[in-house]
Amino acid sequence: MAVRQFLASLGMPASAVSWLSTVILVAAVGLLAWLSYNFTRVILVRVFTRIVRRSRSAYDDKFLETKMFKRLAMIVPGVIVYYLASWMLSANPGWLIFAHKTAALYIVIYATLTLTAFIEGWHQVWLMQPISTGRSIKPYVQIVKVLVAFAGILIMISVLFRVSLTSVFAGLGVATAVLAVVFKDTLLGLVASVQLSTNNMVKLGDWITIPGRNIDGTVIDLTLYTVKVENFDKTILTVPTYALISESFQNWKGMQDSGVRRIKREIRIDVRSIVFVTPELLDSVSERMNVAKWLSENNEDIEELRNGGSTSLTNLGAFRAYMVEYLKNHPHIDPMMPVMLRDMPPTDTGMPVEIYCFSKINTWVPFESVQSSVVDYAYAMVGQFGLKLFQSPSGEDLEALRSVTNHSVKKQNDKI
Repeated sequence: MAVRQFLASLGMPASAVSWLSTVILVAAVGLLAWLSYNFTRVILVRVFTRIVRRSRSAYDDKFLETKMFKRLAMIVPGVIVYYLASWMLSANPGWLIFAHKTAALYIVIYATLTLTAFIEGWHQVWLMQPISTGRSIKPYVQIVKVLVAFAGILIMISVLFRVSLTSVFAGLGVATAVLAVVFKDTLLGLVASVQLSTNNMVKLGDWITIPGRNIDGTVIDLTLYTVKVENFDKTILTVPTYALISESFQNWKGMQDSGVRRIKREIRIDVRSIVFVTPELLDSVSERMNVAKWLSENNEDIEELRNGGSTSLTNLGAFRAYMVEYLKNHPHIDPMMPVMLRDMPPTDTGMPVEIYCFSKINTWVPFESVQSSVVDYAYAMVGQFGLKLFQSPSGEDLEALRSVTNHSVKKQNDKI
């Protein structure tokens, strides 16, 4: 080579010519790599950036944000070094192999990074489309990224150990068990993401509840590995994607889409206050508009009662009928959905009477206002029908009972 001949012409020993020429050539390759790196980083990247900035399309800006052009330009130094090394280090096979492997690994790394940046840029362009609203393809994007990265790793192994890709794939069969353990979360997340998306089980913006994990909020991010949920207290909880497959969760999307929300609350009646309707109670409730239907349906029993006979009608039945008509005429209750009050099995804490209906308002805060107004009204109307609410004795009740007992004991002692 010219370098060796030049050094030999200077009268240097053969051993010195050999190692010094190698050092010079390696340094020259390194210099070329540095110059090509600066050329692509300073010249090409800046040119790409200016072209993109001046274009009217907003799509290419997304590829610029993912640094795709910068990573693409960074492949150039590796290509230059790879081909120049064959020319400059042909007389030094050891250094030539090292330079080729290093350059090839560099090219594969930046080619992989460029592809992943392109995929991410395409994903950002997708998010700009109206069709992407509520439809997350992020798990699929991450799956493609993982496949690209995996392919890049296989190519790097092939280059590093100088074996064919066929041999690398054959070796993977032996390491399948190890890979299954190492990439367990990735594989589980992959399967879970496909199932969630294919079956339309959950989407961005859905309100989900997972009681076992203290999750009750809106899905704000759905990835291959995790699902982020913003709770209503503004805390953000992260749960593995496969947990939505392995565990049960409640999705409130159907309720949100229906436009209504169920009210299901109990009031507990003291069973000792449940009695047959009396003429006095009948006269009292007859003045109320919402009992007109109940009165007409039970006209024969009511006439018999007014004539001094007996009846099977109870004050609890009258209360239920009144509340049903009240709910059907309530401006915020949907009368087309089931509306009822029903007796539940009695317990040691009274007779549960369940209010069951659907609010026309399903937004959280307004719904709670409607539900509270309905329940409050039911509590207030109980006494109008001669019913009493059941309530466990409080400290004040026990104190009053103690005072009465002490007073009775004192009177008895005074008599003695």
